[in-house]
Amino acid sequence: MDKNYTEVIIAGKTFTLGGYEDEEYLQRIAAYINTKLNALKKEGGYNRQSEDYKAVLLNLNIADDYFKARKKTEELEARNKALEKEVYNLKHEIVTNKIGF
Repeated sequence: MDKNYTEVIIAGKTFTLGGYEDEEYLQRIAAYINTKLNALKKEGGYNRQSEDYKAVLLNLNIADDYFKARKKTEELEARNKALEKEVYNLKHEIVTNKIGF
């Protein structure tokens, strides 16, 4: 698989991103980061912080989204597993009832 390169704009600066994902995916990542940055800029006091502090805040916000999404995924996987077990039990019950007739 060939590595793809695409130019994206993040915080008003152009960067060349490289990866095995397609250009659309890399653009979506840049758009996500820009959305996060714009939300932070609307918060009081963000723009008065040092560049290092701003970077940490951005990283914390992205990590927060990641861990919330991961938790939601785990909850959905657990629910899916429970539903699969319920379907299995219902199928077993149907087969058992058919044999009993």
